[in-house]
Amino acid sequence: MSNEDVMSNTSKEGFIEIFKRKIWFRMDGSEYSGIPLLILHGGPGVPHDYLTPLSILAHERPVIWYDQLGCGNSDKSEDITHYTLDYFTQELAAIREALGLNEVHILGQSWGTMLAVNYVLSMKPKGIRSLILSAPCLSVTRWHNDQRKYINELPKDVREIIIRCEKEGSCDSSEYQEAMQVFYNKHVCRLDPWPPCLERSMEKLAFDVYEHMWGPSEFTITGTLKNYERANDLKNITIPTLFTCGRYDEASPESTRYYQSMLPGSKMVIFEDASHSHHLEQETAYLNTIKDFLLPL
Repeated sequence: MSNEDVMSNTSKEGFIEIFKRKIWFRMDGSEYSGIPLLILHGGPGVPHDYLTPLSILAHERPVIWYDQLGCGNSDKSEDITHYTLDYFTQELAAIREALGLNEVHILGQSWGTMLAVNYVLSMKPKGIRSLILSAPCLSVTRWHNDQRKYINELPKDVREIIIRCEKEGSCDSSEYQEAMQVFYNKHVCRLDPWPPCLERSMEKLAFDVYEHMWGPSEFTITGTLKNYERANDLKNITIPTLFTCGRYDEASPESTRYYQSMLPGSKMVIFEDASHSHHLEQETAYLNTIKDFLLPL
């Protein structure tokens, strides 16, 4: 771990070298003795900025963000095929080792839930005290079906543009992008305007990573994650787990409830008048929920 960029005795940032590439991290609340919370951002390829409001949790414990390879402040790979679920799982393990996170809570958001669950199930790591899975995607089949249901609820003209552009392969057209924004304003973030932290993440989106692993949009899944199915394996997770979603989340309450039912003893909270960014739309309620969940752990 680099010793550069030490900001203060309560916050520091720097780089960790993983497989000869620099991965950026930031830790707030480093002076506190509570078990650290490691945050896994979404995307793939959407850097950590939109999750920085969770820094308030650093009043009780260290809170750590990092930008995964290919996005934000971290290095890029010259070869797009380096961006795989297996690589990011190994990257997560390396981050823990480099930062000495022998005991840790892990919070994954969106794609971060896919990564967290894969890490726990495939590597069987020790020292994970709990999982928080916010806006989870643990079955791409269920995710796809949920998005198609949402698309069918859009205004007819918007729906027809989406269907036509996908059929024609013109997902880079301006009309498709405008139609996507209608969808995003309902199911990704319902705040108007979007918070600056979310705008920063979207401005820095590593679209090459996103498209390679996911696809051209949230509801067109053509990338390497298209066969991700972990719902049936959730029963093998034995650590305390909290699921969260918004009422209008891309990770629908129905699917999130299904995941929760597959993991014995897990908990679930739905945030009203909120969507995929419920940690921003219902910030106070979300932070209090996380604090209450972590308190006895």
